[in-house]
Amino acid sequence: MLRPLLYALVPLLLDSLGVIVFAILLALHMALVPATIVGAVVGCAVVAWEALRHRRVPALQWVSLALILFSAGAVVLSGDARFVMVQPSIIYAVVGLAMLRRGWTNRYVAPEDLARIGDLMTLFGFVWAALMLATAALNLLFALALTTAWPEFIAVFPLASKLLLFAAQFLTVNAIGRARVGQGL
Repeated sequence: MLRPLLYALVPLLLDSLGVIVFAILLALHMALVPATIVGAVVGCAVVAWEALRHRRVPALQWVSLALILFSAGAVVLSGDARFVMVQPSIIYAVVGLAMLRRGWTNRYVAPEDLARIGDLMTLFGFVWAALMLATAALNLLFALALTTAWPEFIAVFPLASKLLLFAAQFLTVNAIGRARVGQGL
């Protein structure tokens, strides 16, 4: 059970590391511009690490990096807090739309397991897309209408909802995968 968990968790953390670092730094009350720069540097480092290891950088990771760099540049140039509060909505919406591509979750499963649980991974890929799009809408609501509560929202909801969905997906896919093995599928 540990091997499939690590196989799924490591790429997920790497894909989101720049954004996670940014959110943590904001939650720790680091100033906006330094937190943005650190998050962008971490996002670049992850892509550089994959490239140096001669590994293919997934499209979702490239999209995330481009958005982080664009957002970092806009924040550094403008220093406008409203842009920072709305920018996660743009990022989540773009990533959510990218996740509507069938089979994007296959890289989170060992190749030998894909035939048995590929249909579940496809289904959860669409659930992930829905979560990202819902997070984009909620962030926009907090950024524009519930501005004083936005720091708490951005520090808690995006990461917590992703961890909960990850746990639900992992447990569901693992249980159904085991049942299918027991049935000879």
